[in-house]
Amino acid sequence: MRNRLAIKLIRMYQKGTEGRMKTCKYEPTCSNYAIDAYENYNFFYASLLTFWRILRCNPFSKGGYDPIPKFKDKNKYK
Repeated sequence: MRNRLAIKLIRMYQKGTEGRMKTCKYEPTCSNYAIDAYENYNFFYASLLTFWRILRCNPFSKGGYDPIPKFKDKNKYK
């Protein structure tokens, strides 16, 4: 339930910023990364991943391809 709400809020954010110049240096973008995290992990772990990603998104980071981590035992975090 919390994950669905978080995803809905992120999609609203994406809709509100649609058409603006893209400034995210990561692929996938930070908001898409967050959606992937909430779709694959429990609320608290997904929030931690999202928070860590946003902290890394700064002028000193290199950027590039950075998908959510994949674990063999994903159910541990669901």
